[in-house]
Amino acid sequence: MVLVFSILLIFFSLLLMLLVLMHKGKGGGLSDMFGGGVQSSVGGSSVAERNLDRITVAVGLLWVACIVVLGILMKTGN
Repeated sequence: MVLVFSILLIFFSLLLMLLVLMHKGKGGGLSDMFGGGVQSSVGGSSVAERNLDRITVAVGLLWVACIVVLGILMKTGN
């Protein structure tokens, strides 16, 4: 079981990094380095951005759940 959750944790970690990097930059910082500093002509938050936010939060919750389960499994020795 520990192996399965370890693999899931690695997968969710990589996916979470990708999703965070896909977010539109709010100005300054590392987002400018990846081209996020270019202003878009469309103002406000689009449906795609809101869906990306929801997916990122869901993957983040799954990531936290994997960490908690791994901690419990390692503490009990299973």
